[in-house]
Amino acid sequence: MNDMSALYNRNSPARPNASLIPAGVSDHLSVVSSGITSGEPVLAWLERILLERFGVPLRLERDGPERLYLRHADAPGHVLFDRLQPGFYLAGGDLPHTQWDATSEGYRAPLDMPLPAPGAASLPRPLVEPVADGLAIHYDILGLTYWMLSRQEEVDPQVLDRHCRFPASASHAGRYGYLERPVVDEWLAVLGQAIQRQWPWVVLRQHEFTQRPTHDVDRPSRYGFARDVKLARAMLGDALLHHRPQALVVGPWVRLSTRRRLHPLDPLNTFDWLMDVSERYGLTSAFYFICGRTDPRKDADYEPEHPAMRDLMRRMHERGHEIGLHPSYHTFRNPKELANEAVRLRRVCAEEGIEQAQWGGRMHYLRWQMPLTLQGYVQAGLDYDTTLGYAEAPGFRCGTCFDYPAFDPVKGEPLALRIRPLIAMEASVISPLYLGLGTGEEAFACFSRLKARCRTMGGTFTLLWHNSELTTSAQRELYERVLAD
Repeated sequence: MNDMSALYNRNSPARPNASLIPAGVSDHLSVVSSGITSGEPVLAWLERILLERFGVPLRLERDGPERLYLRHADAPGHVLFDRLQPGFYLAGGDLPHTQWDATSEGYRAPLDMPLPAPGAASLPRPLVEPVADGLAIHYDILGLTYWMLSRQEEVDPQVLDRHCRFPASASHAGRYGYLERPVVDEWLAVLGQAIQRQWPWVVLRQHEFTQRPTHDVDRPSRYGFARDVKLARAMLGDALLHHRPQALVVGPWVRLSTRRRLHPLDPLNTFDWLMDVSERYGLTSAFYFICGRTDPRKDADYEPEHPAMRDLMRRMHERGHEIGLHPSYHTFRNPKELANEAVRLRRVCAEEGIEQAQWGGRMHYLRWQMPLTLQGYVQAGLDYDTTLGYAEAPGFRCGTCFDYPAFDPVKGEPLALRIRPLIAMEASVISPLYLGLGTGEEAFACFSRLKARCRTMGGTFTLLWHNSELTTSAQRELYERVLAD
């Protein structure tokens, strides 16, 4: 049994053994059976979430183990949460689930569907009702927000896939069928309506929908960096399996010509096309580069110092696009190496005159270990991460399409890092390894549905599409349709 297994016994709501609690955890788990009963770091972090979402000065106050008050800083009254859910502060996702029909009580359901309600086996009616000096909400919206955004259910996971990733199928959202729902955003929209009922003069912040195209540069060139054996295999595979006999001639020529710049005939050199498309729609693309090799079988065959890669990054920057880090395969559990790779990227960029206001990244293969990977990002001095989506299925792993400040659920403290949730990766939808929808109408409908939900919430549709997955006209057509939709 490891430390986290000892700390969190999923079969018992009893208080954890205090001697096993790492420094900081006891600050926000003093009595787990009653949810938020102590822990100013958690409350302060939630207040920040609410301020970013609503633009209103709100504060949270505890009143014993069962009650949490939301108050306006400049006005009397309150919104009371009187059914705090202890399971939201425990590792794992063994929680009940039900739904709530907001319209039945005069509230607007953002997606015109009943809201998923993780953590509750049933909900009282009415769910929101007047009390002295305010309103009472009989569902732990803020506990749900903490649980989803902190990825509490991924602490000490019992199920991992072959890449050591927490899979969508093991998640609560995957098991109960709400992965394609921005459940945190939906419930915060209801909370916003309650806030306006309690304080009618309050004007809540309005958010404008955006989309963010991003690209992991795993393979910038089909032939340019390949050594002899790998080059021969690539050419033969293209000629025999993909019916492109010209590869037998193009391959050696591209390999010899990729010295100062990626060759325009290389099938994976789709970078100018990607930038053209983004600029056509007024968007900025982010390109994430591998700067290490912790597993030669999984990591890239290029070096960021190569003249062709320097030229590529320089041209991206000149056109106003973003450059970031794609940490190598094993760095998700190796903060020191992650930091080394971040230093390497910054050094290369500095040598090329590339300056950015912020630096971020996405983990290779979307590998993630909570909270070790978070800590690695902080040690590397990166400003944001955009890994948190599932490989096997698109959707809302964090329950939101809004960026938000990271929180370490083990140490019980906020981190100097932003999370940019990943909503969809092309392989998750297209690849036969995952949903297998191909490049036709089914795939477009899937992307379009997720994007529409981000638009409804006023959030950000973050899309990952590898430069190496744009080699056919069908792939390019689908990509552009998704952005244009």
